[in-house]
Amino acid sequence: MEERPVEEPGPARRLDLLKALGDNTRYAIYLELARSPRPLSTADVAESLGLHLNTVRPHLERLREVGLLESRPDASGGVGRPQKLYEPARDAPSLGLEPPVYPMLSEMLLQVAVDSAAETATVLEAGRDAGRAMAHRVAPDRSCTDCTVEMLDQLGFDPATATEGDRTTVGFGHCPFADLARSQPQVVCSLHRGLMEGFAEELGGAVVESFCDLSARTPCRADMVATGTSL
Repeated sequence: MEERPVEEPGPARRLDLLKALGDNTRYAIYLELARSPRPLSTADVAESLGLHLNTVRPHLERLREVGLLESRPDASGGVGRPQKLYEPARDAPSLGLEPPVYPMLSEMLLQVAVDSAAETATVLEAGRDAGRAMAHRVAPDRSCTDCTVEMLDQLGFDPATATEGDRTTVGFGHCPFADLARSQPQVVCSLHRGLMEGFAEELGGAVVESFCDLSARTPCRADMVATGTSL
């Protein structure tokens, strides 16, 4: 099904949006979420901005009511009532907070890769090169797996881990590449896999043994196995 372009809001809705963001606290909250690579909970926003939870909650709900944010339950399996996770709504109008050229550039480059029929091995190696470069900026004072999980968290994958023996399964709670990955998983997911492989390879101490992406019948995840060697 062809995706329809996002329509610009009419004058009435635009006024509601501007009124909602006219409050300094709500503006700061929206800016924090717009800049975050992954959805944030009420507690995340409160901690980041140094605000009380009871101050943040009504502002988040107001931003959601006017259509600037959308929310979903946190399915990470914590104890008690699930928290809500907030992120900018997909159809929220651009307010000059996002660099619009980057998504456009990503889509164009992805189309170039598809049109040129880039082989999977070539795509994987491009991801590995990026992963190796990122590993050079990491102080290897922890295990390779811990460093890889932290890298994924910083990129917005919201990783969760389960370890048994020398094997750690890393689940991806959120994909910052989701829109592009749905349209071209063979390219985007291969880049993600290569990124993890190159990062782990450069640090040493673990390898990515398996990687399940959107083409698999299991949730997006990867298995890392400790090798006992590191830099």
